[in-house]
Amino acid sequence: MTQFIALFGEAIAFGTVILFGALGEILTQKSGNLNLGVPGVMYLGGIAGLTASFLYESAVANPNPMLCLLLSLIAALAAAALGGLIFSFLTISLRANQNVTGLTLTIFGGGIANFFGGSLNKLAGGVGQISVSVTSHAYRTNIAPLMKLKIGDFPIGQMLFSYGFMVYLAIALAVVLAIFLRRTRTGLNLRAVGENPATADAAGISVTKFRYLATTIGAAVSGLGGLFYTMDYIKGTWANEGTIEALGWLAVALVIFSTWKPLNAVWGAYLFGGLSRLWLYMPGLNRSSQELFKMLPYLVTIAVLIVVSLRKKRENQPPAHLGLPYFREER
Repeated sequence: MTQFIALFGEAIAFGTVILFGALGEILTQKSGNLNLGVPGVMYLGGIAGLTASFLYESAVANPNPMLCLLLSLIAALAAAALGGLIFSFLTISLRANQNVTGLTLTIFGGGIANFFGGSLNKLAGGVGQISVSVTSHAYRTNIAPLMKLKIGDFPIGQMLFSYGFMVYLAIALAVVLAIFLRRTRTGLNLRAVGENPATADAAGISVTKFRYLATTIGAAVSGLGGLFYTMDYIKGTWANEGTIEALGWLAVALVIFSTWKPLNAVWGAYLFGGLSRLWLYMPGLNRSSQELFKMLPYLVTIAVLIVVSLRKKRENQPPAHLGLPYFREER
């Protein structure tokens, strides 16, 4: 029971990082843009939020927890959105190759984040010495009264209510995004841009505006994944071990696994989170076996991709114009 509860908690924590990244990328891809820079954007969100809170906590004797939280959130959203805006300018205005630009953004984001992360470590006195305890505590504060709920001897409260607010924010964002894409005129226009931009343009929908907004806002949402990992999972420090990048690629895989549906991404994210940490709870595994277990989320994604391709249901396919530039002159 104890191991199951621990694995469940790991699945929720890692799944939330992946879920933020996937939701942002779903929004981006629905507009027809393919941003493979999700890991880089998550890096930018994580380091920007950490830097803002570190500078504030270092400058003030008694930091205000709410102000710490707001500063880090705003910084993370702004930095990640800037990454999305750069990607949009290069791929929409300059018509650069989306695959190459996305991979470049991943390398750029990782380099920037690790550079500033190393600088913060030096300012703090060494690796692992960064202290943003007030901010981290604000992110990790849970719903204490509900944690005591039990069904018989089963600690349902500990399993469902022992997390910070960003876990529930991710689920709420998935619901809002699903409603937006399926039930609103703006969401339908966005999907039209991704499916057939020429027709959307002829109908008076601004393809450029929708793609810019979807890509920039989507990047901001993805950046929250890096912020959650930095502030909640590793408790307000910086670790240069590549975990954010690995989770970013899992987020891209989750978009395919969820068949571009935000609500599917919720349970898929927690499944991916559990599978990616399952090896920690399997005793007696050697190094090779551990690496095989770490491959499970990707193998599941490949299986889903094969099944979806064979069934060829239109609602499970990617936007028809995904990854393709739009030239109005060729309409």
